[in-house]
Amino acid sequence: MDQDEQNWWRHGIFYQVYPRSFQDSNGDGVGDIKGIIRRLPYLKSLGVDAVWLSPIFPSPMADFGYDISEHTGIDPLFGTMDDFDALVITAHENGLKVILDLVPNHTSDQHPWFAESRFSRDNPKRDWYIWRDGRSEGGPPNNWLSEFGGSAWEYDDATGQFYYHAFLAQQPDLNWRNPAVRSAIYDVMRFWLGKGIDGFRVDVIWHLIKDEAFRNNPPNPHFVEGRPPNEKILTQYSTDQPEVHDVIAEMRRVIDEFDHRVLIGEIYLPLHRLIAYYGNDLAGAQMPFNFALLSTLWSARSIEKIIADYEGALPAGAWPNWVLGNHDRPRVASRVGKEQARVAAMLLLTLRGTPTLYYGDEIGMQQVAIAPDQVRDPFEKNVPGIGVGRDGCRTPMQWDATVSAGFSTARPWLPLADDHTHENVTNLDADVCSILCLYKALIALRRKLPQLVTGAYRPVAAQGDILLYRRQGEGGTVVIALNLGPEPVSVASSSIGFGREILLSTFLDREGEAVQGALDLRGNEGVILGRSAQAG
Repeated sequence: MDQDEQNWWRHGIFYQVYPRSFQDSNGDGVGDIKGIIRRLPYLKSLGVDAVWLSPIFPSPMADFGYDISEHTGIDPLFGTMDDFDALVITAHENGLKVILDLVPNHTSDQHPWFAESRFSRDNPKRDWYIWRDGRSEGGPPNNWLSEFGGSAWEYDDATGQFYYHAFLAQQPDLNWRNPAVRSAIYDVMRFWLGKGIDGFRVDVIWHLIKDEAFRNNPPNPHFVEGRPPNEKILTQYSTDQPEVHDVIAEMRRVIDEFDHRVLIGEIYLPLHRLIAYYGNDLAGAQMPFNFALLSTLWSARSIEKIIADYEGALPAGAWPNWVLGNHDRPRVASRVGKEQARVAAMLLLTLRGTPTLYYGDEIGMQQVAIAPDQVRDPFEKNVPGIGVGRDGCRTPMQWDATVSAGFSTARPWLPLADDHTHENVTNLDADVCSILCLYKALIALRRKLPQLVTGAYRPVAAQGDILLYRRQGEGGTVVIALNLGPEPVSVASSSIGFGREILLSTFLDREGEAVQGALDLRGNEGVILGRSAQAG
């Protein structure tokens, strides 16, 4: 088997689509599969390699698709199975891979499996979910808390026991210690892989196995008031149990039954625990998501340390990856500022490893303030007033200056950003210095220079707001210099090497400029330096 083809995800660029918000094709204000098909030429022109879709399966939508009621269907809100088949075919014809979300930790409480499980204590599917008696003195079995507020245990009057839900009460957790549950989910994987998808992003993969004794979680000594209340306890016994790696190895074996597929894990854990999810080359997830850039202090030294620690901790043969935004975290342009969003783009697309883009980040979409009467996110509804709502990063894609930004002919399910009439794909594509054109230029340069894909990462000592590193490999060496501050700075020629020229600036106005002596950077500017022969 050709290794380049088998490991396409190592040199690919992933693009996350939140289907509800990408493109509406039928005028109901909600995005759908036909809308995604319509926009595939845009994704091809952007230069990405794989489209990852958040859930599109049948669901009551208590958590907007992460509460699945049927694993092998398409929710009518998004279209039909024929629409999905057409999406896979059309994407592949355009050179794009398709990645689906796998949500194995929990189902909807309306799933037929759960209906059977809660029917009686002796139902054959009772042990498919996590049922426990309450404490002798009353109350839930232990102190575990839901990510979305309150106890993680829900009492069921009919059978007199509690069931566990790490998220909403409408999302009961499956019992992954039950071999029948594992087998059923693996068959779900085979169903979609058989339809031609190219892999899965596995939701909350570190949650799958819980402590067998259901011990109380310890208190969090570093809890800060104003943070989500579930953070008052550490998830020592409710997540990241050693046995989860056996499950991931089994998932990987299912993936490997099919050629050229990838397994990606969603994992919010400290670095020293994250890297265990790589397993060995054949037993772990090929890409446990690295979310370090989503929460770090946006400073040169903080980012430099994150990169060094991650590169230093990766197991032999493991492939790095980087993420700047997703459907759960505030938009990068709002986190770091409009000017630094361009520098962030250059960072993402020049670090060693596979980058994942979140829809709309390439046009600098901002976090949208959601009025109380427009809140849709159950997290915000359950834990209001502390800013945990995720609606603001899920607003409709801004395509043009027409009604509803070209997303729909109807009122969108979430409000549009105030700037959508001018900050949109049509306008920015026509502006040769826009952030969208920067993303396209970065992706094109990444394809042209193999060292930006497979080259080694070599940090260069720097001070202040400058982040400096080299990418060395086939094709030679390029230098990336990023000014993470607002003031102009100068970088000594001894740090970047002599005889270089600017291949790309985040301002898109210095390409081909020879660097004589020191490199002068404007505030909030990043550049890629090389030799003209490399870019030719």
